[in-house]
Amino acid sequence: MHEMSLCEGVLQIIESEAKVQNFTKVKRVILEVGALAGVEIPALEFSFEVVMRGSIAEGAVLQINEVDAQAWCMQCAESVVVKERYDACPECGSYQLQVSGGDEMKIKELEVD
Repeated sequence: MHEMSLCEGVLQIIESEAKVQNFTKVKRVILEVGALAGVEIPALEFSFEVVMRGSIAEGAVLQINEVDAQAWCMQCAESVVVKERYDACPECGSYQLQVSGGDEMKIKELEVD
């Protein structure tokens, strides 16, 4: 379950930012997770709760915003939304697509005290 290690990384970022920005409590964490990031949302939610125990983010609300995957079609020169990494272009049917977004996970916002 790599979601556990993802949450550990989120906690490291939170702790690092707490030192820099001098906050002591996190009330909400907003994550953006791309459709192609390979993240299981229920596993991420469970892992978040477990990893944040005993930290400044214990009890924080986790909000996950799912982001569509974007790809550039080399055949029709269009930016398109795809559901899977090896989908055909929904405009022209070509398989010459280059993923341009939606394969990342990032912290979008922290609500802190």
